[in-house]
Amino acid sequence: MDRLYLDNAATSHPKPEIVYQAVDAALRSGGSAGRGSHQQGIGADRAVFATRELLAQLFGVTSSERFIFTANATQALNLAIFGLVNSGDRVVTTSMEHNAVTRPLQALQEQGVETVKVAADAHTGVVVTADIQSACLAAPTRLLVINHASNVFGSLQPLDDLGHWCRQQGIILLVDGSQTAGLIPIHLDELAIDLFAAPGHKGLLGPQGTGFLYIHEGIELRPLIYGGTGANSHSSQLPEILPERFESGTFNIPGLTGLGAALRFLLEIGVEQIHARETQLVRRLINGLTQINSVRLYGPSDQQARGSAVSFTLKGIDPAAAGYLLDQRGIAVRTGLHCSPDSHRSCGTFPEGTIRVSPGFFTTEAHIDCFINEVGMLKPTL
Repeated sequence: MDRLYLDNAATSHPKPEIVYQAVDAALRSGGSAGRGSHQQGIGADRAVFATRELLAQLFGVTSSERFIFTANATQALNLAIFGLVNSGDRVVTTSMEHNAVTRPLQALQEQGVETVKVAADAHTGVVVTADIQSACLAAPTRLLVINHASNVFGSLQPLDDLGHWCRQQGIILLVDGSQTAGLIPIHLDELAIDLFAAPGHKGLLGPQGTGFLYIHEGIELRPLIYGGTGANSHSSQLPEILPERFESGTFNIPGLTGLGAALRFLLEIGVEQIHARETQLVRRLINGLTQINSVRLYGPSDQQARGSAVSFTLKGIDPAAAGYLLDQRGIAVRTGLHCSPDSHRSCGTFPEGTIRVSPGFFTTEAHIDCFINEVGMLKPTL
């Protein structure tokens, strides 16, 4: 049979056909944004601007220059954290974060930054809002960092009122949207999110090597990279204006052009429709796995409290071994700790980790049924 790809939480596959076409056309056209007044350079400028405008449209933001392009969500999170936090500051986060957050914060702890991790519920992976607020109020807090949905257990964290509460308290809110951007409707202004990081290659259906950081008006960050921006070349100082201040160096024009094509695809379909479809697939997946006696599922039982990643273990089978056996059957999933060891410690799956399956836009109900059937045939190893 054809291989079945169920690792969309790592990177979405396949992409819409228009994404492949856009990347190919950009590679063939030449030119680099901000690096020439010739037709190819102007074409690259327009492609980057169009993608920025589409991001603003998708996330309900008026000023597209607030979106800073990065190579991935990790780079965006590093820009937000290292660009904002100083020695002596206090940062509150959770036990469900990716290493793209925990490792920068660990490095800052060694430089005199206090970090407080709020524990998630061991069964659902959800962090209680009241616990987050208590941790933030225990001492003056500069920054709250939280992911929108766990990349391990799919647990959706409570953002509805958190942004407005943080604004009232004078606390800056940074959200890691790696598992929800393009999959769940997100209106950054309505949610009062100050900083929002996401990759282009997951739910946004774009190419790898793309991502962004949204910076709300009034938030001041230090640049991490200094160099040519294509403008103000006479000065040895970086420009003050956005987005140029944080975009030194040559753009990934093929990647950003492909991301623009993916965003147009998403806007045409509608994120609400995509979310409804993903919810349906995850419900079918969970219902099927529940019928297998050897399966233990993790994460929220309430479908409205989870994203698209589903983690489970099999009695008597190491997750890594299960992943290998499924791969031999033509099914791609991800096993292990998923770059989020704290999440696994929180839910009791450390150090072996779990088997994570994550459907995507092009996954069908038949794919889910095939996967469930293959899991049911796995036998304990001796």
